[in-house]
Formats: sequence, C-alpha cells, structure tokens
Amino acid sequence: MNDIFTHKAFIPFITCGYPNLDISEEIIYALAENGTDLIELGIPFSDPVAEGAVIQKASEEALKNGVSTDAIFDMVARVRRKCNVPLAFMTYANVVFSYGSKKFMQKANALGIQALLLPDVPFEEKQEFEGVCDEFGINLISFVAPTSAKRLTQIIQEAKGFVYCVSSYGVTGVRENISNDVKAMVDSIKSIRDIPVAVGFGISTPEQAKTISRYADGVVIGSAIVKLCAQYGKDAPKHIGAYAKSIKQAMQEA
Repeated sequence: MNDIFTHKAFIPFITCGYPNLDISEEIIYALAENGTDLIELGIPFSDPVAEGAVIQKASEEALKNGVSTDAIFDMVARVRRKCNVPLAFMTYANVVFSYGSKKFMQKANALGIQALLLPDVPFEEKQEFEGVCDEFGINLISFVAPTSAKRLTQIIQEAKGFVYCVSSYGVTGVRENISNDVKAMVDSIKSIRDIPVAVGFGISTPEQAKTISRYADGVVIGSAIVKLCAQYGKDAPKHIGAYAKSIKQAMQEA
C-alpha cells in the first residue's frame, strides 16, 4: 500500500447501503474523482461498537433496507468495471466470521480490496484473521489509541499496510477540537518504525485535516461524510465530491 502514501493520503469512510447501494456507488465515483487516495467501505453491522450516533444510525438504516455483504460485494464489482480507486473494507469480526473468513477474503481479493479494518478485534486476537488476510494479500490494519502505550512497540512492529491512529477516546463522530496528544502519538509510532500513519476519529473540517497532515501521512474522515448522506440523500454524491475536494486541497497546503 506504500503507493497510497507517496503524498498525504485522504481516506474517507462511507457506510455502504446508506441511503442505498446505488447512491453508495455514485459516492465512490465522486470521491475517486476528487482526490481520494483510499476509500473505506463500511459493511453495516447491528452492533458497531466503535461508531458514534451518526454511523450507528446509517448502519441501522442500511440493514433495515436489506443490505447484505453479498450485495456490497456485487456493488464493488460494478465499481471495479469503471474505477480503480484503492478500496478497503471496514466492518466487525462477526460479519467476517458469519460469512466465512476464507470466502470473505477470497472475494475481497478478487475485487482488489487492499485492506481490512476490524475495530472490535483486539491486538491479542488478530491471529484469527491475520493468517487468512495474508493468504489473500490483504493488509489487516492495526489500530493505535491513547490507551495503547504499554503494547505500542509490539503493535507497530507487527503492523501491515499502515497504522490507524485513533485521535481520541470513545467512538467515531465529529469533534470541534482534536487532541494535541495526536502528534505525540504519531511521533511515538514513527520512532519505533517508519510506517505510514493515518489519523481518524473526529476530523471533519479542511482546517483540521490540514493541521493533522503536517505530521501524519493520512487523514481518515467518516462521520462528516455520512452526515452529508443524511442531509442530501440522492444528491449526496455531488456534495460529498465537493467536500472531498476541499479536504484534499487543504491537505496539499499543509
């Protein structure tokens, strides 16, 4: 995945199937056309423990609409006929388990998925997924949070692809202020190993993205994008495209 981080990488998150899969597909194209470097595709789950209210509600609505993992795979297959933007899946352990880990990774690999993010899988339990990810050439992304200090060295030494640095305690969601401790966390990671670090949780404005880009390799934004889906519905793709362009421009100015 190093080619993604040859410059400051913008990594948006969307909840697949919210407000519906056709609009999700159009959002992917809009993001790809406006400077996105890697898109996190959220596969909805009934108990998304890492998510705040915005993404929780989006997941609930997508599931109510009957969105399934297979339907998302089919949507990504359509995307791949038109667009080669780098993609990752973000979901929860039970989604992969219930689908069948090997079957899931095999299909993901065939669709060119580069990474998998499972925020409910502790570092100590990653072996349950890491072997099958490795078998199919998918990076299982490691998370580092403010609570990771005691095992930081081991996490970073074993990380693959990039490190997802959680900017604050708690769940996802837009925040007015990003903790000043984030830079110290990134510096600590870099002192252990030269691996790309993307910062997420709470980032929403171009100014926040610009600030974080001064010391991190990438910026992850999710709730702010999902809120645009809620606000604009079928017109969301064009608004999300414009938003992505503003974020990317700010990051390039860092």
